[in-house]
Amino acid sequence: MKTDRGETLLKARTGFIRTKGERMPTQSCEADSVSGSVSQRACVYCGARVVLNPITDAVHLVHGPIGCASYTFDIRGSLSSGAELYRYSFSTDLKEQDIIFGGERKLAAAIDELVQKYHPPLVLVYSTCVAGVIGDDLEAVCRAAAQRHGIAVLPVESSGFAGNKSEGYRVACEVLMRLMEAGNSPLPAMEPGINYLGDYNLAGELWIIGGYLRRMGVKLNAAFTGDSSLKALQTAPAAAFNIVQCAGSMGYLAKRMQERYGIPFFHVSFLGLQDSADSLRLIASATGDEEVMARTEELIAEEAGQAEPFIQAYRDKLSGKKAAVYVGGGFKAISLIKQFRELGVEVVMIGTQTGRKEEYDEIHNLVEDGTVILDDANPAELERFMSRQGADLLVGGVKERPLAYKLGVAFIDHNHDRKHPLSGFEGAVHFAREVYHTVCSPVWKYVKQGG
Repeated sequence: MKTDRGETLLKARTGFIRTKGERMPTQSCEADSVSGSVSQRACVYCGARVVLNPITDAVHLVHGPIGCASYTFDIRGSLSSGAELYRYSFSTDLKEQDIIFGGERKLAAAIDELVQKYHPPLVLVYSTCVAGVIGDDLEAVCRAAAQRHGIAVLPVESSGFAGNKSEGYRVACEVLMRLMEAGNSPLPAMEPGINYLGDYNLAGELWIIGGYLRRMGVKLNAAFTGDSSLKALQTAPAAAFNIVQCAGSMGYLAKRMQERYGIPFFHVSFLGLQDSADSLRLIASATGDEEVMARTEELIAEEAGQAEPFIQAYRDKLSGKKAAVYVGGGFKAISLIKQFRELGVEVVMIGTQTGRKEEYDEIHNLVEDGTVILDDANPAELERFMSRQGADLLVGGVKERPLAYKLGVAFIDHNHDRKHPLSGFEGAVHFAREVYHTVCSPVWKYVKQGG
């Protein structure tokens, strides 16, 4: 950041970087990345893929060069209780001649081959930058394939040049709406339940929350999209209400379902003890059932009672430490501020890839004076502010790990490829334990001494 070009880029990003306590304009967000700043934000295709990939019984076919399929291969640590077809990453592997003459025939042949071999109920075809540029008509190819095979074959119009990761979320939500609308109508009679939006069963987190709901006496109807199937997703319109964990990826779908099916929704968070307890109480209250509310209080008392001694023990060791956070969505960032507060850790830098204005306003209200707040940061900015703020820990995704280690700072993966659950009371203990073992490891003093 010492070069003239680096300083120019930082000035171009001024509206996207705030420090609490300083007089600054409202946080800029939801804009295209500043050209040349090597944003950490992903593309439209990646945004769509991470939302849809956990649909376990679908063929996920990427229409583009092999690199796009490789980039997103098994990128979510989503677990399945049934089908494993989602584990594969298929590609049409477009080459130079396909780009010149078009790739529609190759795409149609690939769909036919995959349907013949795997007999899926659903094929999702993802458009990439190259497919968008050459103008292949995915809608027509998919419609013809659906007629040939008698199954759902849907295009995911996720060409990267069309926008950013947030646009990919919206594209994925539109595909999910099409899946629901293509289901049986009218829906069969069934006991009203709830839909859980924005959980991807990372390391089995859906199963943890689903267990809480069963103990409360609340039926989980469909999850979007962790451990989901086509059949389960198509029952979603029968739900009594929706709960939304990841607002960045699923807020749009919740609004569309409210408009289309009249299903109300509210936001929840199962990160940390307090948010988990508050969210379970909110769900119980929404049912209007006194027995459910009573069982919920019993559950919270039992689970929190088991978790709190562990949290307190780690708090005693972590008090006074400083954390930097850079995650995908604003709602997760808000929850992490609260969760670190439970551990006695101050968040001194916080940023997101896809945060919205109202989320940044809440972040601003939660953090202490001097905290740096960033939207769509680049690696140079993360390095600059982590060092300036004296962070002991960075919470982020796989792209941020090398940067943290380069600076001699502890790192925790809070993204979608992790292998351990962080949701609910159980997850809060896992998180506290990981923060302690990572931040308090003796290795860091040797790294820092070695330069």
